Amino acid sequence: MTGRLSDRSTFLPTLTRPVRRSIRAAGALVTLASLAVGCGAIPGVTGSDGDDRITVMTWAPQDTNATNKPGMPAFARAFARWVNSRGGINGRKLHVATCNERDDSVSAAKCARRAVKENAVAVVGSYSQHPNSFFPILESAGIPYIGGYGITNDEFTSPLSYPVNGGQPTLLAGLGQELADDCGAVSLVRPDTIGGDQLPVMLNAGLKAGGHEPAGDVRAAEDATEFSGQSRSALGEATADSSGFSDSSGSSGSSGSSGSSTTGCVVPALGDRTGTFMDSFRRAREEYPEVRTGTVLGSVDQTAIDASGGRSGPYEGSYITGWYPVETDPRWDRMKGVIREQAFTDTRIDPADAAVQTSWIAYTVLMAALEKIGAGEVTADTVRRTLDSGLEIETGGLTPTLRWRFQDRLASIGFPRLVNTDVTLQVVRDGRLVAARKGFVDMTKALQGADV
Repeated sequence: MTGRLSDRSTFLPTLTRPVRRSIRAAGALVTLASLAVGCGAIPGVTGSDGDDRITVMTWAPQDTNATNKPGMPAFARAFARWVNSRGGINGRKLHVATCNERDDSVSAAKCARRAVKENAVAVVGSYSQHPNSFFPILESAGIPYIGGYGITNDEFTSPLSYPVNGGQPTLLAGLGQELADDCGAVSLVRPDTIGGDQLPVMLNAGLKAGGHEPAGDVRAAEDATEFSGQSRSALGEATADSSGFSDSSGSSGSSGSSGSSTTGCVVPALGDRTGTFMDSFRRAREEYPEVRTGTVLGSVDQTAIDASGGRSGPYEGSYITGWYPVETDPRWDRMKGVIREQAFTDTRIDPADAAVQTSWIAYTVLMAALEKIGAGEVTADTVRRTLDSGLEIETGGLTPTLRWRFQDRLASIGFPRLVNTDVTLQVVRDGRLVAARKGFVDMTKALQGADV
């Protein structure tokens, strides 16, 4: 393949029942990002309820006909085992309650009510597309939502949300900016859902930053089992014109380093259904061999690339935007050590899975907050106030320094809690997902230009 890219609520906090913590005479809590596998008990923090433990919750959809993220609760349990095997937190156990969110609004609300009932001090490293169901419940109880997957806009607006990545907005903006230089017409295939409605805006923000026309919008049922119609529509959109670029006056012309590129690009952003789409797309593409693909992490990973044929599959040469460094980066070694020690045979936990990686970083944030609280009382209220105090959290280079303020750089476009606008650019080369360039790309300017 030639060329570069063939790829909402009044806040009424409710006090939880605190328990005074004992203090260890020796040892200081360190942030999780600096913990090495094999270190001793984590001192300085005690439980949040009457049974001598700190309770948090992790939820994610499992066993559904659409999106499934079983690695998130599985990893959270493994992480708790790892902490507790080292004496817990100041001698008290970390208790991770898990909940099957089932990818429906009723179950999402049930999970949130369980978090309240179980006196959880936070919901950590979780996934849900139903914020209208769970955020009001968490907000009424004052329970912080740390490290959601970033799948909905509410995660970047709720005062109790502490996102660790830039979600779909940054991924799509980053991909659009890259595609702008390499593609003629661009076609986006995305779920016909409320969450899916947000995707074209962000992709187009990146395309716009690169001087490119907006992408075509092809919708698909979230639980579709085949995509032949959408494949044909996407290919038709991607070959609809000769350029896709616009000059500063908005008229057709050429822009960017690629001048008058004529190659069309298709962007499938269908989550777990992207692989199914590619099965249909591969057949429909036979008449359009020049059309390239580009996608975002979460829609495709190394497992999906392998299953689609590796170096001979449709992803070869495709650029993929992600939130974090590639899985082979040594900055993931501590996470891998926890998995190796506590969940080596659990096939649900894939260290290359962005959901698992997000849970790891979310628990890093939780541990940093507990360190800051020190010998004080651990409640949902104290965790939230600690995170709101301007605490800066290092994640070992997996993200920029994290700090949340109510009004941040992207408040003007409705994302006051979006603090991490960095993306990584990866490419499928010889069937392997590798870094396309060193470091992160900051998408703040592109996002500030989004038509929201």
